[in-house]
Amino acid sequence: MSDAAADARWMAEAIRLGDAARGSTAPNPNVGCVIVSGDTVVGRGETRPGGRPHAEAVALSHAGDAAGATLYTSLEPCAHRSQRGPTCAALIAEAGIARVVIAIEDPDPRTAGQGTSMLRDAGLAVEIGEGAEPARRSMAGYFTRLALGRPRVTLKLALSIDGKIALPSGESKWITGEDARAHVHLERAHSDMILVERGTFCRPAGPRRPPSRA
Repeated sequence: MSDAAADARWMAEAIRLGDAARGSTAPNPNVGCVIVSGDTVVGRGETRPGGRPHAEAVALSHAGDAAGATLYTSLEPCAHRSQRGPTCAALIAEAGIARVVIAIEDPDPRTAGQGTSMLRDAGLAVEIGEGAEPARRSMAGYFTRLALGRPRVTLKLALSIDGKIALPSGESKWITGEDARAHVHLERAHSDMILVERGTFCRPAGPRRPPSRA
């Protein structure tokens, strides 16, 4: 496998890990991380519920000895100190990682570009851009909040072919099929909050915490 193909493969895995955590990591982004030594994955991680620990810290803990390995992360490692946990850029450098591949720079002004600089200053090879668009889609809620100062909103509608949601009498039944309903439950599980019409409530799917109700 070529270096480019390997980078694409492992970054896709990191993004997949982060995407699986979507909806449970607020206020932090749902980041995924993979650590590879040679052709072997030695560490995997994703941002844990509530936002800590970060994906890189989880993957490094899983890896143990990561000296000389390559670390793939879907978002630039944090550079700002926090009472909730250590700086990931410093942890990566201390672990002896040789190379870091980052999908996209963190727009948070506390880190933006600084995490990358810390890694390079420590002598690590750093590359940015592999898997940038899939990573941005996976963390769309985070990027929307920082760029626009508001949540990212997903609207779900189930309509009949003539644009109706119920009979004139008010009687209604499922309009969508099982596959569509399964997809909707997955999207609900990936959301921090569900806003429903008065008098209706739809349960979240899966083992995640129930979304807040408004």
